[in-house]
Amino acid sequence: MNVVKLEDLIGTEREVKDDNWKSRRFLLKDDNVGFSLHDTVLYAGTETYIWYKNHIEAVYCIEGEAEIETLKDGKKYQIKPGTMYCLDGHEKHYLRAKTDFRVVCVFNPALVGNEVHDEEGVYRLPEESK
Repeated sequence: MNVVKLEDLIGTEREVKDDNWKSRRFLLKDDNVGFSLHDTVLYAGTETYIWYKNHIEAVYCIEGEAEIETLKDGKKYQIKPGTMYCLDGHEKHYLRAKTDFRVVCVFNPALVGNEVHDEEGVYRLPEESK
């Protein structure tokens, strides 16, 4: 059994921050459950280019509003609380936070914990980072 409180992650190595977001990482690769689970906040007014070429990500919005634009087809999706989206086709996209945007994210394969988006918007796999 693994029980973790959000308050216990804040200020630890499991809270990773970038200019546009912060991610509190409840489950990671070393937890050996086959996926990772994150509580992430994207800051209001930010635009983040993302391409999960190595991962599938499912996202469930619990607070705030954002827009996702997929680059391949230019489609825009409005995301608000109670909405889930899944990047199951490794879609390159922009995520634009209209307000502080809080989501619960699941990644497969699991993240190791210290990932931030590289210049391509990618989370590299551990073996690619060496």
